[in-house]
Amino acid sequence: MLEKPLANTRKILLLLAFAFAAAALPARAQQVVVMVNGDPITSFDIDQRTRLNQLTTQKTPTRQAVVDELIEEKLKLQLLKRFNIEGMDKDVDSAFANMARRARLTPQQMGEQLARSGVTVGNLKSRIKAEITWNQVVRGRYQSSFQFSEKDIMAKWQESNPDAKPAVGYDYTLRPILFVVPRGSPSSLTETRRKEAEALRARFLNCQDGIRMARGMRDVAVRGSTMRTSADLPAPLREILDKTEIGRLTAPEVTQDGVEVYALCRREQSSADNSPEKRKAREELMAVQFKIKAEAFMKELRGQAMIEYR
Repeated sequence: MLEKPLANTRKILLLLAFAFAAAALPARAQQVVVMVNGDPITSFDIDQRTRLNQLTTQKTPTRQAVVDELIEEKLKLQLLKRFNIEGMDKDVDSAFANMARRARLTPQQMGEQLARSGVTVGNLKSRIKAEITWNQVVRGRYQSSFQFSEKDIMAKWQESNPDAKPAVGYDYTLRPILFVVPRGSPSSLTETRRKEAEALRARFLNCQDGIRMARGMRDVAVRGSTMRTSADLPAPLREILDKTEIGRLTAPEVTQDGVEVYALCRREQSSADNSPEKRKAREELMAVQFKIKAEAFMKELRGQAMIEYR
């Protein structure tokens, strides 16, 4: 008679044992490994960052390397309060969306892809937030160190181009003109619109009359003026614009919205020095200086921090 109650009791005890074991797993996974100025780094954090680094670099980092990365990340994030930086979450979401766009994914798809690799979106966003914060703080703290003279820029550029002269920079004033092709239309319509664009190109002799002509055409959108500089454009597009006569149209280009041409309404030598070569030299100087200042500042932060290993 007692066998059945005893059997039930054993089952209940067994279920309770499994329940306690399951409850203990997250506690072990969240075991605090390091405290950084009172902020914990857990074994779960380390596991997550190891997975993320494996995913992004295709290499397995050492545990100590991951711990060091997370310690520095905590120190960077703690600067948010120290310098009262606001609106960071919006910047992080924007950076995450841009990252997804470069991978030809939506933010949701990016999150799903991370989840399949065992990585939370929060882990990646934490790293993004830390780097945005770090860039803002270092550039603000050492702002004067990122000002370079013309002599500095030319010396840097001539290191790799000793016998060349930098190209002249230009400002281009453009008017985009779109021959609309609804999505899903047959290729024959795109070809028809391309021929219409070529016909307009032949008759387009100046921006004033040509823009008026384009506006009178059916299913043609004339967009507002846009200013672009040489340093902002890829070399092939700079070459096209430099060969296009002022007041004329560039060759038609098929886009996802239809067929697009650009009216070159003005091309002037930049008042500021916007040549691509000098822009690149300036960015290289900034990268070197940023690395020097960032390493010194991080050494200072680590020296002042209370870092406790458990």
